[in-house]
Amino acid sequence: MQTTLVDSASLVRLIHFFDILAAVVFAVSGALVASRKGMDVMGFMWFAVITGVGGGTVRDVILSVPVFWVENPVHVSACLVTAVVMHFIAPGVESRYKTLVWFDAFGLALVTIAGTVKASDVGAPALVAIAMGAVTGSVGGIIRDTLGHVPSVLLGHEIYVTASVLGACTYVGFSGAGVGRPTAMVAGFLVTLCTRGLAIRFGWSLPVRESTKRERWKRDPKEAAGD
Repeated sequence: MQTTLVDSASLVRLIHFFDILAAVVFAVSGALVASRKGMDVMGFMWFAVITGVGGGTVRDVILSVPVFWVENPVHVSACLVTAVVMHFIAPGVESRYKTLVWFDAFGLALVTIAGTVKASDVGAPALVAIAMGAVTGSVGGIIRDTLGHVPSVLLGHEIYVTASVLGACTYVGFSGAGVGRPTAMVAGFLVTLCTRGLAIRFGWSLPVRESTKRERWKRDPKEAAGD
């Protein structure tokens, strides 16, 4: 019985650390966008915080649970510290787009699993837990790109949300099969990171259907007037 208690406490600490690390990694990607836009330190803080906690905030609102950073502001504090540090070191890497992409991929994998675990812990069904993992993983990046006027990966053909969904499915599947939570978390993280990483490395994308309406929009306006 004593061993179980110790293991449970260690697991709680692991998940908490996982969640803070996820916020920091996403905060880095937000700060890099601020750097590329030539913003001041307050701009760095804004982008770091909104990217670091944005997805988790939306997740908690949907799940009708207390917003995690309101109960414990350590995540926001970590994002603010990250923003200040990045304000001084980001100029050396701001022109390297790949840096931003890989930080984003790492953050995607971390927050996807953190979100899926939290949804499962509050009793959400498997499908809802998977959706919350994807929401946690993608919404912060969507907000970041929208505010920074950066083309969002969601509007392109890149594998992004798909990687998040696959990682969340892996965690839920492993947990349902009776695999230990740490193993399920690592497996889900690796599936998300590897899927997204391979997509970045080799330019993978899902097949898309060309819109005939889009093709009509591309026609010469004079031709359209003559129809």
